[in-house]
This record gives sequence, structure tokens and C-alpha cells, in this order.
Amino acid sequence: MQHGPVVRRRKLGAELRALRTTAGITSGEAARLVGWHQSKVSRIETGTSGAKPADVRLLLDAYGVDDDQLRGLLVMLARSDDAAGRHHWWHAYRGVLPPTYRDFISLESQAGAMRTLETTVVPGLLQTPEYAREVTRAAVDGMPEERLDALVEVRLARQDVLRGEPPLELSAVLDEAVLRRQVGGPGVMARQLERLVEAARLPHVRLQVLPFAAGAHIGVTGPFVIFSFSSTSDLDVVVLDHLTSSLHLERKEDLEAYTEAFNALLIHALSPEDSLDFIAAIAAGA
Repeated sequence: MQHGPVVRRRKLGAELRALRTTAGITSGEAARLVGWHQSKVSRIETGTSGAKPADVRLLLDAYGVDDDQLRGLLVMLARSDDAAGRHHWWHAYRGVLPPTYRDFISLESQAGAMRTLETTVVPGLLQTPEYAREVTRAAVDGMPEERLDALVEVRLARQDVLRGEPPLELSAVLDEAVLRRQVGGPGVMARQLERLVEAARLPHVRLQVLPFAAGAHIGVTGPFVIFSFSSTSDLDVVVLDHLTSSLHLERKEDLEAYTEAFNALLIHALSPEDSLDFIAAIAAGA
């Protein structure tokens, strides 16, 4: 269990090491090909030190890796601070976003699929502007309006991953409490419930409700997110959010445990069709 940047360095190093091995190149040969000392290759592969995007590209060229999606993902893991483009729009908010949040957004922007359990609030990717503002305001008491505006802008900008080509595949399980908690009052909640119904009709969004009637379930331990990457499952990661930080789990056994937990929640949750009816009933005052 480690913080995101460390996990990302280790994942990047492990993937680069695997690609080098597949190419039949020793670490010494790799160093000579790119003009480095062998120790630098070793430090990058063990995650002891980070790698710049340019370093990653050099190594991938040396290993003959031409898969654009994989290259882009590994460059993303290098945590570029100077790259331009849509995948790095959040750098404009560096002054208001903590590193762990920037790391989360970076993973979210490159993931192929996201599975999430939410027990208290609507997932950020499905929030309306009004709901996002109320949730953000409640998270930090006394926040200046300018910072609040910026954080809401970030929350809404993140939602572009659902409109991308290809879009992020989102599977979300919502505890009934998420739907009944009056965030911002009846008007805000009414619009938020409508937004959930609209999103659930998208072909790449699967929304299921876990009703109170389901009783105790494995999700009572708290919300979590599983990011999956289409290029390689070795980069999949579980994210656990806390009040002041996020923890990332990368071990195979952790990924298997959370995947099994999520699958169990899907079994106990209402079907996507019944979930839409359930949300509509709550919106109607049931």
C-alpha cells in the first residue's frame, strides 16, 4: 500500500524491464543504445528514481515498441510536467490541486475502464455543476470562492473522459444512501438524479444501485476505484481515498481481492434496468 507517485514509478519500471526482456536486450546493452550509464537503467526499472518522458521514449525506441497506446500510457506514467495536450489539462490547476488528486486525474484520463463503489456521494464523473459545488464546499469548510470555482471546474472537466474517442468505460455501484442524501437541497438533488438517469443510458456507462434492503455487504468498508488499462493489465490499480490523501494498491492479490469484491457487489445490487426505475422512484418522492 503506497502513495500514487511511488506506485507509478514502480509500474513504469516493471513494464520497461519487461519490454527490454522481450526485446532480448540486457540492461547494459540498453544503456549503450541510449547513451546512459547502466545504473540509470537499473534505477528506472526498480522505481528507485523517476524517468522523464523523453527517457521513456528513448527506451521504447531502443526496444522497438511501436504500439502508440502503450507508448502514450508509459509516457503518462513518467508524470510529465511539461507535456502539452488534452491529457495534461489539469496542470493549469497545479496551484489548487494536491499531488494525489493530480495523480488520480492522470490515471483517470488514460484508463480504458473504471469500476467504482460509492457509498456517500455521486461519482465525480456523473455530478452536476450544482451538486459538485455543494460537495466541494462541504469537503473544505471556509474555502475561498475562487478556489471553490476552480475545483468545480476541474470536476466538470474530468467528465470529458466519458465523451472521448473511445470513451472511458464506467461501471458504478451506488449505495442507496448516495441517492437519498440531500446534498444542496431538493432542487439540486432532483437535477442530480436526472443526470444519473441520463448517464446510465449511455452505452459505456453501467450504473447499479445497492439498496438498503441488501443489508450488510462488503462495500461497508468504504468506497474504492479500480482503474484498468487496455494495453496491459499489469498497470491496473486500486485507489482508496482518504480525507487528506489517496492510497494506491498495485499488488496482484490486492487487485484480485477488490475485483472479487466489486463482482460480489454487482450480484447484490439491482440490475441496471431496475436501478433506473429505483432512481426514478426516489426522484418522484418515493
